[in-house]
Amino acid sequence: MEEGSFWDNSERAKKVIAEANTLREWTVPYQDLQNRFSNVKELLPEAENAGDAAFLLELNKELDLIEVKLEELETRRMLSGELDGKNCYLSINSGAGGTEACDWALMLMRMYQRFAARRGWDVELIDSVEGEVGGVKSATLYIKGSFSYGYCKAERGVHRLVRISPFDANARRHTSFASVDVTPEIDDDIEIDIRPDQLRVDTYRASGAGGQHVNKTDSAVRITHLPTGIVIACQNERSQIQNRERAMKMLKAKLYELELMEREKQVASIGGEKKAVAWGSQIRNYVMQPYTLVKDARTGYEMGDVHSVLDGKIDGFIDAYLKEFSGG
Repeated sequence: MEEGSFWDNSERAKKVIAEANTLREWTVPYQDLQNRFSNVKELLPEAENAGDAAFLLELNKELDLIEVKLEELETRRMLSGELDGKNCYLSINSGAGGTEACDWALMLMRMYQRFAARRGWDVELIDSVEGEVGGVKSATLYIKGSFSYGYCKAERGVHRLVRISPFDANARRHTSFASVDVTPEIDDDIEIDIRPDQLRVDTYRASGAGGQHVNKTDSAVRITHLPTGIVIACQNERSQIQNRERAMKMLKAKLYELELMEREKQVASIGGEKKAVAWGSQIRNYVMQPYTLVKDARTGYEMGDVHSVLDGKIDGFIDAYLKEFSGG
């Protein structure tokens, strides 16, 4: 990077910088933890000799924090897949059940927005279809942050909620389902062959937030990839052209991910899979009645505080998934 000719090839330079930044995301936090541990190691004997209980307590808190950060770094080490470091699109679709399912999909959408915010990631609502009474039938979030796809891919699958329905006058217990899918954002230089005759493009009037312009024109775009049946919708941008460009980018990302997954399946069929996680399977149960419990069906990890989970504190579930299924 210090060579005078480094910027002669701007595309190559961008790739090298991206790779260097990825390496720094590992080395800088690790060196910081090393320095912090060394400082505590040097100060502990002084605090013990002085009999300074308050200082000892502070040093022990620092050690606990270092341990937590080290575990986080260890979890990130498992994110070694080709696409794990990418930004991602997270889509939520309500299952059967009308208003109940739509409300559950909205609860999940908020859970992921809060999870992303807690990690310092940026979140943008790309598309949403509101339920007839409340909630959302579907929603797609664009999540921009370091290794967001690597972490969020653990959420792919069906999520089940059991609770006393706020929409039932008889206060009966209801079960609702919603599915979550996660797709990585791919680089523009990755070539994906999509023929025009493979696409059906529909335009419609956008709904929800976005100002008067959004609601007065057919700016929203829905693209269907006929060979695979994949449907991508986007209504967040102001113009139809911008929405189409965004939708095409999402479609290319989805097709590229499917291609990589097919390669992984072929490798697994040769070497044998350690674990099988079926797409579309029920991955997690959220129980609010008659007791409170959130339990992951894949790993067995559970939390009793369902409200904290719905407030975005899902790191434990993701860490458990990565440790069990990453092979790391």
